[in-house]
Amino acid sequence: MTTTKTALILSAHAADFVWRCGGAIALHAAMGYRVTVVCLSFGERGESAKLWKNPGMTLEVVKAARRAEAEAAAKALGVHDLICLDLGDYPLHLSQDDKMRLVDIIRDVQPSFMMSHSAFDPYNTDHMYTTQVALEARMIAQAWGHNPGQKVLGAPQLYLFEPHQTEQMGWKPDVFLDITPVWDQKRAAIECMEGQEHLWAFYTRVAQNRANHFQRNSGGQSGGRQALYAEGFQSMFPRTVDEL
Repeated sequence: MTTTKTALILSAHAADFVWRCGGAIALHAAMGYRVTVVCLSFGERGESAKLWKNPGMTLEVVKAARRAEAEAAAKALGVHDLICLDLGDYPLHLSQDDKMRLVDIIRDVQPSFMMSHSAFDPYNTDHMYTTQVALEARMIAQAWGHNPGQKVLGAPQLYLFEPHQTEQMGWKPDVFLDITPVWDQKRAAIECMEGQEHLWAFYTRVAQNRANHFQRNSGGQSGGRQALYAEGFQSMFPRTVDEL
């Protein structure tokens, strides 16, 4: 019997999964993966400036708009399940109960791989906090003594997706993924994020730059595979392989 593969994306704010790994989501969804995206917050305070500039804007209206954007983007990418925990942002903080809920989600999904933010981000501490929480929840989900009777998590790789200012984050990609076949889906998802329209062109250029890195690292001009758009990731844990 074939077991459906799964993936789990932990996104601090409603748009992060779109900019940073939308191509990976769409590509793996097309391959039959059930991709679950968990948005810890909507980014309603810190990442919705365009909305707050409208007279009379309220927090609930901003959150509703950001939820709608995230849902539309998730649909464009082929996300199987979008879970919005609505935990607030700037600052983002999880209680112990929130963390245990996340552990339950991880055990329920049983991801083949996970994705979250860079381990360090002085410009947005919500991002690195999310990865800290991801590591803690992953660890607890592996513990046989936590909620005995639940299926224990194995050891999925945690990929750290690209931060906004890579030079300041200590982020060093060791995986490049060709997302050319699903670029139209990612661009459609990007355009769903109307509250951050100023980032549309920026993340298009990032994908084009990473495509150049994909070609160079797949053989360069002497047999490298051409890509028009790509995403970069950093592996948190060593990868085990049988062939290089």
